[in-house]
Amino acid sequence: MSANENLVETYNDLIRINNDRVEGYERAIKEAEDVDVDLKTIFSAMADESRKYKSELVDAVAKLGGEVAEGTTGMGKIYRVWMDVKATFSGNSREAVLENCEFGEDAAQRAYKDALGSDAEMTAENRQLITGQMEKLKGSHDKIKALRDAQRAANA
Repeated sequence: MSANENLVETYNDLIRINNDRVEGYERAIKEAEDVDVDLKTIFSAMADESRKYKSELVDAVAKLGGEVAEGTTGMGKIYRVWMDVKATFSGNSREAVLENCEFGEDAAQRAYKDALGSDAEMTAENRQLITGQMEKLKGSHDKIKALRDAQRAANA
């Protein structure tokens, strides 16, 4: 596999995880209670964030002459089924929705770490694209975690 093919594959993995993230937040918007307008707003912004990142990654794949991945990861599909099962037993409480979102944010962080640790040859520009997105996603992760922790404290 050529250096470009490895990098295209790495970018495509990140495209898929951002697709997972968009689908996950769209589901979270539907699962959140009507009174949780604040969460719906946050989830919508996070889905938009991943749409933006996907667009940047699609541009990077195009520059390399690669074919852009479609769809989501296998783990993303498993995760959404798990969300459905969990919702059946725990309801769509604010805490449960936030827990599901944190699980998805953890997966995104792992995907970005894996991309940076892959054997794909990257220029400084390639590495900066991935690192920059990962840092911003870490901020989103921390926001979801803080909301989840606050909800747990409120429920205690």
